[in-house]
Amino acid sequence: MDFTSPNDPYYQQDGDMVHVGGMGYHIDISKPQGKKITNMTMLKSGELIEPSKTYVVAVWASVNEETEGPPICDVAESYIRSMGTVSIDPNISVKVKSS
Repeated sequence: MDFTSPNDPYYQQDGDMVHVGGMGYHIDISKPQGKKITNMTMLKSGELIEPSKTYVVAVWASVNEETEGPPICDVAESYIRSMGTVSIDPNISVKVKSS
């Protein structure tokens, strides 16, 4: 998750950033690579992610080039169009800081 540029947090370096659901974190884009992400938590329980533990996660996109099926952005667009109007709660699970 540490491929963001200090000048542009949406710029990806050396590959794509895999997204996960159900996890919160703080990111300080002014910090060096490997130090940007802190306070990782499981949103359902609020429990801190422990670096020494192994977790099973579901990701929004596959890193496998041979994955079959439509891109997730197409699935999301189709769902939103079928709903007409979609209301969502504000996202408070990710906090971005830049010194």
